[in-house]
Amino acid sequence: MGILLGLLAIVVVLGIAFLMSNDKKNINLRGIGIMLALQLFTTWFMFNTDVGQAIIGAISAGFNKLIEFGSEGVNFVLGGIAVEEGGGGVFFFNVLLLIIFFATILSVLTYLKILPFIIKYLGQALSYITGLPKIESFNAVNSIFFGQSEALIAIKSQFHQLNDNRLYIVSASAMGSVSASIVGAYLGMLPAQYVLVALPLNMFSALIVASIIAPVKVDKKEDTVEIQDVSNAKSFFEAMGNGALDGGRIALIVATMLIAFIASLELVNWAFAGIFNGFTLQEALGYVIAPIGLLMGIPAAEVIDAGAIMGTKIVTNEFVAMLEFQNMLDQVSEKTVGVVTVFLTSFANFSSIGIIAGTVQGIDSEKGGRVSGFGMKLLIGATLGSVLSATIAGLFL
Repeated sequence: MGILLGLLAIVVVLGIAFLMSNDKKNINLRGIGIMLALQLFTTWFMFNTDVGQAIIGAISAGFNKLIEFGSEGVNFVLGGIAVEEGGGGVFFFNVLLLIIFFATILSVLTYLKILPFIIKYLGQALSYITGLPKIESFNAVNSIFFGQSEALIAIKSQFHQLNDNRLYIVSASAMGSVSASIVGAYLGMLPAQYVLVALPLNMFSALIVASIIAPVKVDKKEDTVEIQDVSNAKSFFEAMGNGALDGGRIALIVATMLIAFIASLELVNWAFAGIFNGFTLQEALGYVIAPIGLLMGIPAAEVIDAGAIMGTKIVTNEFVAMLEFQNMLDQVSEKTVGVVTVFLTSFANFSSIGIIAGTVQGIDSEKGGRVSGFGMKLLIGATLGSVLSATIAGLFL
């Protein structure tokens, strides 16, 4: 029964995307079918095979070792404050400040041309297998490693080639992904295996949904990609310094947004409770999202609470939702943990509309206005992508 509901959820997601499509005749059905098959294979391999489990275990162990290294730096500066239990700033010290170390590693790997090499050829392979244009394929892979702004900046020299449909796809890829620099922070809150499997699943889901909503066809002679050097560092140590400063900026931005969003959420809940006799915004969101949550495979007894978490992520951001969900991990089934974790591991929320539109505005003011114009359509598409990823993960749990 669970598998049938999951398959129905996939049909619903693809059906909604089809209804939203602005060029139904030119949808790349072959590419979409291939990406769906790759999602199913990847999830099965990671969850249901010894080799896949070993790979997840190895990657998780690698991240945990990096977190240990990062914690040493945090503890040295803060004199052990970070490891004190019950402190009001533990989350900032133990989770957010680790972003600095991960951003440093990312910057160094970029300076050494290791990441650009990997991203370039993974993007080419994706384009070859699916038939998607090279710019869109490169951007999708690039978005796994870099944040929304950085991924779009890497293709800024080719923005003149992007019509509205292509612009929608690259924006959707940026919104449907997460930055590698903050994956370590996610792993400090939620189970590693679900966070890690969400990375490729969300890349494919964003492309699948966006390719249905905004199909593209590019002449092979014009199908080229020029990779911008995203590292301006002149030396190894400058790359380290730049990465550390970028990481510190990201950590402070996340902390600032958490303060604003959590405080605002409390204010809204207070107002809701006063008007609707104790009913909170999260509870309302839980009931709204419950039907699709049931199709995704979440047990009926848990779907309202799970829907509230997913709704919180959409109206605030993934960190706020993850912090709330972290407190529920021992109270819900493993399937709910997996489905909700995969759903949360993306940038699909209202605030991302402004981030992406602002980035594009800085690159090309005219195209920035277009992104703002289809901002809500972008959020709906990215959210459908998150639902698709979470549903596929649920099929194997």
